[in-house]
Amino acid sequence: QVQLVESGGGLVQAGGSLRLSCAASGTIFSINAMGWYRQAPGKERELVATITSGDNTNYADSVKGRFTISRDNAKNTVYLQTNSLEPEDTAVYYCAAARRIPRVVGDPDYWGQGTQVTVSS
Repeated sequence: QVQLVESGGGLVQAGGSLRLSCAASGTIFSINAMGWYRQAPGKERELVATITSGDNTNYADSVKGRFTISRDNAKNTVYLQTNSLEPEDTAVYYCAAARRIPRVVGDPDYWGQGTQVTVSS
C-alpha cells in the first residue's frame, strides 16, 4: 500500500503562487508515475499534470506555462508549483500515484485526501 498526503493549499490572490506538496510513504518502490488532479465545485475531476519515474512530464493545456510538476526522490515527495493563479484554478487538488505509467491518466492506484486551493479575484 501507498499513502499520499498533500499539503500547501490555501487562499491566494489572482496572479499569486502556491507550491503543493505530496509526501508518499509505504511501498513506494512500486510507483512509476504520479500526478496531480483537481476538482472544482460542480465539475468533474480533471488531470492537471503527471510525472513518471523517468521524469517525463505532461500538463493539461489550461496550466501549461504556469504550473510545474517535479519530484524529490530523497524526500519521496512530488511538488506542483502553481504560478499566475487564476480564479478558475480554484479547486481541491489531489495527488495520485500509479504502479503502471498509463494508469496515472484516469485510473491511478492511490489517491491523497486533497488540499484546497482558492484563488480570489
